[in-house]
Amino acid sequence: MPPSQTLAPMCPILLIFALWTEPPASEIPRPEHPQPQMQRREWLNLNGVWEFAETDADSDRRFLDSAPYSDRITVPFCRESQLSGLGRRGFIKNVWYRRTFARPADWRAPRTRLHLGACDWQTRVWINGQEIGQHLGGSAAFAFDITPALAPGENVLVIHAQDDTRSGLQALGKQSATEQSEGIFYTRTTGIWQTVWLEGVGESYVARSAVVPDVQHARILLQADLEGAWQGLTLRADASARGVPCGSAGRALDGRSVVMTLDLSEKHLWSVDDPFLYDLNLSIARGDEVIDEVQSYFGLRSVAIEGAAVLINGRAVFQRLVLDQGFYPDGVWTAPSDADLRHDIELSKALGFNGARLHQKVFEPRFLYWADRLGYLVWGEFPSYGANYANRAVELPIAREWVEILQRDRNHPAIIGWCPFNETPPEAGHLQNTLVALTRAIDPTRPVLDTSGWSHSTADPELLDAHDYDQNPVTFRARWQNRCGGFALPARYGTARCDLPYFISEYGGIGWYQDAGGAAWGYGQMPKSLDEFYTRYAGLTDALLDQRTLFGFCYTQLTDVEQERNGLYTFDRQPKFDAERIRAINSRKAAYEKDPPRKSPEPAIGWHMLVGAFPDGAGAHEWRYITDTPPAEWIQPDFDDHTWKPGRGGFGRKGGWENRTRTSWTTSDIWLRQVFPYDGATWDRGALVIHYDNATEVYVNGRKLWQAQGWNDQYAGFDVTSELRAALRPGENLIAIHCHQDEGGQFIDAALLLGSETEPR
Repeated sequence: MPPSQTLAPMCPILLIFALWTEPPASEIPRPEHPQPQMQRREWLNLNGVWEFAETDADSDRRFLDSAPYSDRITVPFCRESQLSGLGRRGFIKNVWYRRTFARPADWRAPRTRLHLGACDWQTRVWINGQEIGQHLGGSAAFAFDITPALAPGENVLVIHAQDDTRSGLQALGKQSATEQSEGIFYTRTTGIWQTVWLEGVGESYVARSAVVPDVQHARILLQADLEGAWQGLTLRADASARGVPCGSAGRALDGRSVVMTLDLSEKHLWSVDDPFLYDLNLSIARGDEVIDEVQSYFGLRSVAIEGAAVLINGRAVFQRLVLDQGFYPDGVWTAPSDADLRHDIELSKALGFNGARLHQKVFEPRFLYWADRLGYLVWGEFPSYGANYANRAVELPIAREWVEILQRDRNHPAIIGWCPFNETPPEAGHLQNTLVALTRAIDPTRPVLDTSGWSHSTADPELLDAHDYDQNPVTFRARWQNRCGGFALPARYGTARCDLPYFISEYGGIGWYQDAGGAAWGYGQMPKSLDEFYTRYAGLTDALLDQRTLFGFCYTQLTDVEQERNGLYTFDRQPKFDAERIRAINSRKAAYEKDPPRKSPEPAIGWHMLVGAFPDGAGAHEWRYITDTPPAEWIQPDFDDHTWKPGRGGFGRKGGWENRTRTSWTTSDIWLRQVFPYDGATWDRGALVIHYDNATEVYVNGRKLWQAQGWNDQYAGFDVTSELRAALRPGENLIAIHCHQDEGGQFIDAALLLGSETEPR
């Protein structure tokens, strides 16, 4: 439909907006350019006051008519936030936005694109009554070419977002699916929550680019994707360091995607200690005429895995991470200002952290820009909570949006790894594996963790992790100090592997709040004094710093978030503790930095199974068990257990482990017995592989083999060589286990292995 035909019914709207004038740039909320790696000279920020309406009706097209909307909202802040001017936190399924704009008269670019930094969840856009595009997803940026729909002078822009947080079809992250925030879930974000802007582009223009650093050869591999005709055009790339040219490359286009190398005359690596950035200019020209130009930047750095170490520029850098959920008291998911984004990183660094897990939220490019500038390592994550993974309909929208996120953010040197999921249920495994494959294909330069905590599903992981909120430094240290006993176990046990990089990606979460209230909480019992807090914090952190097979940790968390009061700062970013004292604890040199596990464990071990656990499949044998206290002689081989019940491991009830629970156990204690044969063959190592929750003791032929308090959250290996040598005998043997449950999930399963040393790898 021609523009002249679409404008007539919209004239009343134009009269309404004629009373409103564009505020000065200094008064526009979030006025800075939202995408520092894709900047063009001609752009216009559309943040500010818009008309706004909300409804639960999914197909209410009256908002495309000329009648005024009932409310006003300040974009880019969501309706739930105070900064939006509304502060409405109840459920609503549909939100509508409207404003007018004029393309600046002095723009020379022939085409105009409309950008939305993020809009949650299903978005439709109209210009002058003409629908120009749709987007599905709440976290990725998207844009439309609106040139055909534009009219001279004022134009009417309408945006509709449908957002049903209770549908199970959407990934929500930490948005609460109940009316009020509760537990680990907080205020929702509905609709627009990042900057809306226009930019002028050429008839042909750079749509996206990918920069792959080649540290060894002091160059970058550059791929640029174009929109529009490419015949007769040339792409040029110019790099500079501190304003001084240091490399250029050009190539005639022979298609809509071009790849070329750019050699750098100055080699200066990006690191946490020296976050050096090169400027990059990309231009498309026809002869001497430049028809599109983009300003960007990049960092020259490498991430590699060697043995069980993650190396940055060839160096073992211990990743002292903090969990950052990116919530703000007045902006919810949107920072009030660009300075607030920088300030959060500075607050973290002041405590001795060198990075963060960007948790259950896709952080905006301006945050990543400051991470790049300040030398701050981050892990990119997707807001995976909220989707019903038993419904395969959720898979395609999540996969598509994850690809968009990778393409937007892959050029940030601060991003050190990807982790699309967090604590996912087993039914998410198919999608996890798909996203791991997609991530490796799009960005092979960084490691990818299929999910943080819980149900790892990838058959060939690059690295692994665990979450551990044990608040007792003694049991916490005992669990991690001899992880896997210094040798690699068979891959079937998953997180028990020691031949891969490993980190504790959530720990701590120590609650500290004076104005407790009924909803306030933190993990474990709140310390009775500040001294007790510092002692617990130091004890937990020291245990991880002292374990050379861990390449990092992630403390929960940087700030309080609403009712969750386990932050190191309050929700409004005020200090709760002595920063220097926390910094001293975090900054102590890690065992990993002194002696990183660059090589696979030596010697290699060939394992033979004596007793099987769930991961051993058909090789796992049946146990006899009881939940009433047996006589003291229950650990002896000649004890009569014919009245005990038969069952297969694992035993228990534990969220995330339902598919590995073959026998229900719901009481406070369980006693297990199993007879197994040993043929008398020689062996070099003995390993107990066990997932226990809670306190557990293990006996072989009446001798104590191993015991531990607390719990772990995965199968882990323990060296029991000397204890097993004293207990094991040719012929029939007995393994006996007692597991005591106090609170939370419960689970017990174990395997017993003999290993023979083979040739070193």
